[in-house]
Amino acid sequence: MTIELQVAIGQYSDAGPRPLNQDFHGAAVPSGAALRCKGIALALADGIGSSEVSHIASAAAVRGFLDDYYATSQAWTVRRAAQRVIAATNSWLHAQTLQGPGRHDRDHGHVCTFSALVFKGREAHLLHVGDTRVYRVHDGALEPLTVDHRVRLGPGETYLGRALGVAAHVEIDYDCWPTAPGETYLLATDGAWEHLDAAAVQACLHRHGSDLQACAQALVMHALAHGGDDNATVQLARIVALPDASAPVPHTDRAGWAVAVPLSPGQQFEGCTVLRELHASARSHVYLARDNDSGQTLVLKLPAIAMREDPTGLDRFVLEEWAARRIDSPHVIRAAPWNRPRTHLFVALEPVQGRTLAQWMTDHPRPELEPVRRVIEQAARGLQALHRRQMLHQDLRPENLMIDDAGTVTLIDLAAVHVAGLAEGSTDPAPLQIVGALQYTAPEYFTGQGGGPASDLWALATLTYQMLSGQLPYGLQVPRVRQPRDLHRLRYTPLRAHRPDLPAWLDAVLRQALHPQPQQRQATLSEFVQELRHPGSHHQRTGPGPLIERHPVAFWRTLALLASLSALLLLALRLAGR
Repeated sequence: MTIELQVAIGQYSDAGPRPLNQDFHGAAVPSGAALRCKGIALALADGIGSSEVSHIASAAAVRGFLDDYYATSQAWTVRRAAQRVIAATNSWLHAQTLQGPGRHDRDHGHVCTFSALVFKGREAHLLHVGDTRVYRVHDGALEPLTVDHRVRLGPGETYLGRALGVAAHVEIDYDCWPTAPGETYLLATDGAWEHLDAAAVQACLHRHGSDLQACAQALVMHALAHGGDDNATVQLARIVALPDASAPVPHTDRAGWAVAVPLSPGQQFEGCTVLRELHASARSHVYLARDNDSGQTLVLKLPAIAMREDPTGLDRFVLEEWAARRIDSPHVIRAAPWNRPRTHLFVALEPVQGRTLAQWMTDHPRPELEPVRRVIEQAARGLQALHRRQMLHQDLRPENLMIDDAGTVTLIDLAAVHVAGLAEGSTDPAPLQIVGALQYTAPEYFTGQGGGPASDLWALATLTYQMLSGQLPYGLQVPRVRQPRDLHRLRYTPLRAHRPDLPAWLDAVLRQALHPQPQQRQATLSEFVQELRHPGSHHQRTGPGPLIERHPVAFWRTLALLASLSALLLLALRLAGR
């Protein structure tokens, strides 16, 4: 039985001696896919006393976060999703400030502090701006996890240096750490934390035991009784249970789905009629089929029988359709509509007409630059659609690109996709494994660093080089890389060694995109695509390039000859000296 994340929560707020409570708090404890993909969230905001509308800001910040965070893509990490939501809330609050008295004085605007704590998988994520505080509770101590964004003007005189609604853009502190069962966290506004210490918190927790709601109320009352003259709010969160460390990536549950035997034409399968087999490999069988209800043609992809003993491979198999349903791009294969219950494990995809890029390359062994550009630009758009969802393709190769009669390019295989938001909090937080074809895999995978968007760029640049030359830029050197020091031994073969008719600047663009160090490549796919048409001045040089680029074989032969001559000269000098 799979253990789900469980967090006990208690929270309480009181206006204290103030006529209006400008604090606002909330928590969300979802279930099912939302729990696994988004986690459990607590949020706390504190308005500023000088503003008559600050309570509106606090409520908007907390409600907006708890509503909109769960509406973001399940493929996004907590950090990306939360920061996007908080930034949007800040923009709205700032706009409201500019429309009211706060346009002349921010102390009268829609301004508030904000802190959020999100528990996802086996990790905790903290987002913070202002002077609300988050602590981890230890025996005898409160460990501060936030830093107050207060600016001190003098003794007893401070102001908020950072808060929501003050400016059009806001810097949000972020932190993440692994959690453990039994850990307790405390969130508090300044009206509470200024009058609480570790002893008071510990005594309250011991007195109320598992009743965190009663404990939160008692802590607020303690703060008000010990000099608190402001609104006071406390939230408590205790980790009751964490998912298993070996739990699979949280996407579609494949429990109860059987692995089917290979199908035959005419066979009935899951409400479809199998028309013919399209492809078979050691990992999968792909069939063209017709839906008996709708009459639509679709592609069914089934795992091979040998995959039964590969749970990781089966998880990736399920992930392919999950990812396809979340990408909306004409250059990425789409998942076919499917509303019926399933009994077998398979992927249902919309068919893509045309030929593979591998076939196109066979038909065009020495293409002009322009048709290559058109293919690469479309492939880049497909990759960009994935990257916007924080997904990496990880297996870009000629067999995974289709080109139809109109010239439209489509990525057709998402079996190796890495989804940052799903991997977050698991035992595999980064794409470290080599899952694609070795000759198109970036060297950072071989050194154990893991991949990123720059790794997909490497694969795309490798395809560009291969389409133009029929060769690989490093031959078979890259799969031999094992350590970071091996990267210095990689020798790029200039494109013009194969195609002297192509411009020198093109070689410079590809050389950068194929740099062994990912941070040295173009910053984005769009930059690479742009430079394929309009190279920057740093890629355009006059005169012949270095000998190693123009004639690498001749360069190394010359170097070896010079080294031999130097050795002979040294030997002669030593003999003469005798």
